[in-house]
Amino acid sequence: MSISTYLKDIGRGAAGARALSTESARTLMREVLDGRATPAQTGAFVMAMRMKGETLDELCGFLDAVHERCVAVPSTQPVVLMPSYNGSRKLPNLTPLLALWLAREGLRVLVHGPLADPKRVTTAQILQDLGLAAALQPVDIAQAWARREPAYVPTRLLCPPLQALMDLRHALGVRGPGHTVAKMINPVVGAPTLRIVNHTHPEFGALMTAWAHRSGADAMLLRGTEGEPVADPRRQPRVDTWLAGKLHPELSLAAQEGVLTELPLLPRETDAASTAVYVQEVLSGMRPVPPPLAHQASQIIASVKLLRQRLPVGKTA
Repeated sequence: MSISTYLKDIGRGAAGARALSTESARTLMREVLDGRATPAQTGAFVMAMRMKGETLDELCGFLDAVHERCVAVPSTQPVVLMPSYNGSRKLPNLTPLLALWLAREGLRVLVHGPLADPKRVTTAQILQDLGLAAALQPVDIAQAWARREPAYVPTRLLCPPLQALMDLRHALGVRGPGHTVAKMINPVVGAPTLRIVNHTHPEFGALMTAWAHRSGADAMLLRGTEGEPVADPRRQPRVDTWLAGKLHPELSLAAQEGVLTELPLLPRETDAASTAVYVQEVLSGMRPVPPPLAHQASQIIASVKLLRQRLPVGKTA
């Protein structure tokens, strides 16, 4: 089928566009991901959604279609899921530090995103400098967890058609709905998953709040650092933790207000090698953990303890 019918609805500009139902959005994304839309139609879809913005119904439909095409990641224990798609520009990318810290505490951590970005320092590059290679096949994930290490899964392995959709950014110059949905996917089966979902704009934060409530998600929502799912090391951001679609204030954090009186000692350079050295120094106790990251990690650990209560009795392997 042609997606032109849907393009007529969403492609009328920010003021004239009509939102799609969940079912229509699911069908549209299926056509795009399976390559049944022409390249011109797929590009028009990305640009139209960029101009219009996604509604909650549309995001839920898109997410359903992506989940149908994701590689299933089995687990018998709760998993902390960290989408890492932005990398660093001005500040060091500390997603690897948070992931390694949680893994050292015995949590199963799954990070997913690109292997490299021509303009940013990715989590995959920093982990590589730390001696942790990305998973090249599903079995690598379980082996990383057995070593008490975070598993990094490239999106091209996790969901190849989603990666192909996101690759259009290089041709079009803008991000599209694929990048939004990538932050929300959950490929884990067999155990609860705490998704760490960051947002950069208040409107997207409100949309993610509505999604967490409607879908009954287990999710930690926060304004990330340069688009990464980690608290800003300089100032505590607001963190809202949702379990089974309900907000848990005791697992959430208020935003730090007022003037900063002290800044953490961060590496001067943001390249992968410098960041990797800094991460090693923090993990070895040579440098202090930035307080916002320590607070975020503490709330994640507490949340996972509650998620473990949902596991069947005796399911511990």
